[in-house]
Amino acid sequence: MSDPTILVIGTADTKSDEIAFLRERLLEQGARALVMDVGVLAAGHAPVDIANTEVAAAAGTTLRAVIDSGDENTAMTLMARGAATIASRLHDEGRIHGMLALGGSMGTDLAFDVAAALPLGVPKVVISTIAYSHLIPPERITPDLIMVLWAGGLYGLNSLCASALAQGAGAVVGAARAAMPPRSDRPLVGMTSLGKSCLRYMVTLKPALEARGYEVAVFHSSGMGGRAFEALAAAGRFCAVMDFSLQELANHLGGSVVTSGEGRLTGAGARGTPQIVAPGAVDMVDFPAWQPVPAALAGRSVHVHNRLIASATSAPPLRRDIARAIGARLGTAKGPTCLLLPLRGVEQWDQSGEPLHDPEGLQAFIDAMRAAVQPATRCIELDAHINDAAFCDAALGVFDDWVAQGLIAPGRR
Repeated sequence: MSDPTILVIGTADTKSDEIAFLRERLLEQGARALVMDVGVLAAGHAPVDIANTEVAAAAGTTLRAVIDSGDENTAMTLMARGAATIASRLHDEGRIHGMLALGGSMGTDLAFDVAAALPLGVPKVVISTIAYSHLIPPERITPDLIMVLWAGGLYGLNSLCASALAQGAGAVVGAARAAMPPRSDRPLVGMTSLGKSCLRYMVTLKPALEARGYEVAVFHSSGMGGRAFEALAAAGRFCAVMDFSLQELANHLGGSVVTSGEGRLTGAGARGTPQIVAPGAVDMVDFPAWQPVPAALAGRSVHVHNRLIASATSAPPLRRDIARAIGARLGTAKGPTCLLLPLRGVEQWDQSGEPLHDPEGLQAFIDAMRAAVQPATRCIELDAHINDAAFCDAALGVFDDWVAQGLIAPGRR
């Protein structure tokens, strides 16, 4: 895309100078700017292409009703709904090729909704005074979001904040020109895993599936990876999934910040996509390695993976909760579902001699998992560890059987 059109989102009532500056930077780079005004206080002096009245109308209301809604949070939530609706429509019509939003906490809050309304692969840049702040919950961040800290940008233009604005403009134009929206001439299999030091099945399964004529995308189940996986699964982008690393669900139930949210292990099932599932790494709860061990994990065995992330074994009660959650989620699936249950362990460090070896905890999980599996879910117990060759053989056996039955589209070579 040599001359992309960028949707610029801001509040013209308070940031007209900044919006005009962004428009100039985009034009200088050969891009077109389509400016959406999401402010509610006044019109502002910067020219806009999509007025705030249109944004309110897209939310099913009027600007006057937004202003009279009672408080600024309600008003901005309504404008966010309208902005997301318009952005989605503009993208579907092929009229925009990326989004660039700027704001403080209010504008950033709105920008997250707009970013979530655009598909994975559409460039999304947010210039924010709270970029990467602890105020931002992980579930609000779209997996491909780019953020730039708007240092010194709270009120009015200056050389410092102008530098951030120019960088954001350059980032979105460059991304739009270089963007390669995901396309493939082969059916796509979605797989989850962790690094090879913990879970290794993808080393065998990826080339085996590719030899069968499939493309394979392996998602790192460390929070954001699971969010991307679930979003694509819910959108029907996969012909099948091998969801073998459920640590994000364990983290979520264990109160960890390394979570993909409540929706983990639901996207493929809701869509009816064939899913082969295994409880990889559900025995661990992650926490930031640069912080003390959380009180809930005190006394548990710990493995420090690096200076960013560490993991502690979960106690049997939590493991039973995790098993019940897995069983319940799989039980609502609309498509073929198979659970592979490796009886000798679910990640590298839970084996004898490794730091997270906990036979009692593993058995508590297995017993609870057996009880939690619902009739519609096929469960295959394996006298093997998840990193053994027997696990890969079983996964491919189920996959090939479903292909033969016509449940999974055949690969194309």
